[in-house]
Amino acid sequence: MTEDGVDDSVVDVIIFNHMVKYTSELDQVFNSLADPIRRDILDRVANSEYAVGELVACYNVSFAAISKHLKVLEEACLIRKRKHGRRRMITLVPGALVGADAYLRRYGRESYDRDIGAY
Repeated sequence: MTEDGVDDSVVDVIIFNHMVKYTSELDQVFNSLADPIRRDILDRVANSEYAVGELVACYNVSFAAISKHLKVLEEACLIRKRKHGRRRMITLVPGALVGADAYLRRYGRESYDRDIGAY
């Protein structure tokens, strides 16, 4: 028990669960970015909205393959799909990579500080 009467084990579990969720989200983002086609799709939809069929035409892969790539990106909350008539339109989720960027910047700074300190 803490001074406030809170059970310490409950606090640890809450913090741990938050970190597991955060790590799981980062894992999904980095897994999504591991494939060159998915990275290219993100580059394309960052600048303009694409229909799924338009994306398929950009690559030498099947419609099913692009659909699977889009599903991975959507599950990582990196893209958003919306219906426009009979077409599915794809856009980048604003701020989708903020968490991954913060993670990489943190380690980049630590590495930079460590390297500078060596001189």
